[in-house]
Order: sequence, then structure tokens, then C-alpha cells
Amino acid sequence: MIEIIRANKNHIKDIQDVSDVAWPHTFKEVLSPGQIRYMMDWMYSNESLQEQMDVKDHHYFLAKENDKFLGYMSIQHNCENTGKTKIHKIYILPDMQKRGIGKQLLNTAINEARKQSNTAIYLNVNKYNESAIGFYKKSGFFLVKEEVIDIGNGFVMDDYVFEKEIVYE
Repeated sequence: MIEIIRANKNHIKDIQDVSDVAWPHTFKEVLSPGQIRYMMDWMYSNESLQEQMDVKDHHYFLAKENDKFLGYMSIQHNCENTGKTKIHKIYILPDMQKRGIGKQLLNTAINEARKQSNTAIYLNVNKYNESAIGFYKKSGFFLVKEEVIDIGNGFVMDDYVFEKEIVYE
């Protein structure tokens, strides 16, 4: 059975281990090897992950089955004072996809956003990541805007921003 656990700084290596496999696989057809290396260093170094957790208030969750970590997600509540929760990252090992793990992580994000009384969840997705775009559309997200973000070193993120309203019952 797959369980979703809240990660902490003791899980940084586990997050890195999953990202080392999932990230290059996800973007191998979309980004250059140089940009993949640059972004991996930028987002997944020990220092970056610690800063995300300690300073930027990113909350990480890991999908786990037995003793193996299969995927992760990071979220930030009230991101940029919008009253909305942003999903910064959601990645699953390639051979573990299509097992409902993404849906479990997404439901965790929605439940966590509800606890904070946020009105919606939103995220950026690479414009050419068709698999992820299909998943988000199927999950009830809608396109809000497009944006190109300069991330330095001559690289950009060419993204769609998708959003889903939080329903309170």
C-alpha cells in the first residue's frame, strides 16, 4: 500500500534520489542536458532544499511503499499572498507512474490547502510536458496563463500555469 508522508530535512537524500531518476526522465525530450543539470543543481542541492524547507516555507511530501520512496511533492500555502497553495514540484519515478500516486499526492495538496483555507491550488508545467498537462486537465485544472521565466545561465522555463479551485463541502 502506498502512503504519503510529510518529509523533513532528514528526507533530503530521499527527495534527491527520486529526483535524480524522475527529473531527467521527465525532461529528456524537452530540455537540453545542460539545462537539466543546471536546474537539478539549482533546485535539488542540499542547500537549496534546506532553504526551501526552512526559509521559503515549502512543505514536502513523499510517496512511499514499504521502504521505497516512489515520488514527492512540494507545496507552499498562500503563495505570494494569493490565498492559494502552489504546487512547486510533483514527480514520480518513471516505472511507478500510472499507479495513482500522482492523484494521491494531488489529493494531499488539496487537503493541506483546505486546512489553510486557501481558495485554489495552482502550478507551473512545462508547455511541452504533454503527459503532465493531460494529468492536470483530467484532474480538473484549467489554464490560467502562459509565462516564460528567466532562471539564469541563459535558460528559461517556458510554462503554462494551471489552477484548480478548492471545493469546500
